[in-house]
Amino acid sequence: MSEPQGTEGSTRRLPVMEPVTEQEAPGSGPPRPGPDTAGGAAGRFWSARRVPAGIVALLVLLLAGAFLYDIAAVRTGRSALGPRRELARLLAERPLDDTWVLVGAGVAAALGFWSLVLALTPGLRKVLPMRRTLPDVRAGLHRDAAATVLRDRAMEVAGVQSARVRMRRRKARVRALSHFRELDDVRTDLDGVLDDAVRGLGLARPPAVSVRVARPGRKG
Repeated sequence: MSEPQGTEGSTRRLPVMEPVTEQEAPGSGPPRPGPDTAGGAAGRFWSARRVPAGIVALLVLLLAGAFLYDIAAVRTGRSALGPRRELARLLAERPLDDTWVLVGAGVAAALGFWSLVLALTPGLRKVLPMRRTLPDVRAGLHRDAAATVLRDRAMEVAGVQSARVRMRRRKARVRALSHFRELDDVRTDLDGVLDDAVRGLGLARPPAVSVRVARPGRKG
């Protein structure tokens, strides 16, 4: 009789990967959720503001270049530029309550306020921040994409012929047309489906959903 073909090595027990706890390897465990995971809070995305920053930088460059050239020309014995002499004369002759002085001051104040608003506000209003589950990962959802998801879910409800969704940061307005079934029943189903859809989006600040159901208008 022949012996079994298995050898001692083939019947040897394979090593098993045991789970590593934080006490065994503090730095090798899975990343912990971020500090705002429990509340679902996440800040908005900041815009780069490339166009306003480029315009401001270009204007500053032109003005600074003109003034530097004028100062250098005056220091070398040449006369100052005509626009600067005219501006100095007008400012010396016109009183502070002159209409054009007030208009110029108002325009300058408005431009300065606009620059401050752009510098202190995040922008990117069309990107909705999503809940953060990892401290180093941020995600956002475009409002048009969120509106498309809600519209597709609304179209799955029985009786809905068409649906339009207007998505905002704090509120989603859904307008649906129903060609059969009672409007109250369709509205109740839409409320439940859309609430689940909004929760499924994973947004940090889920918008409130406003639903309105109507009958389609008569043709002709």
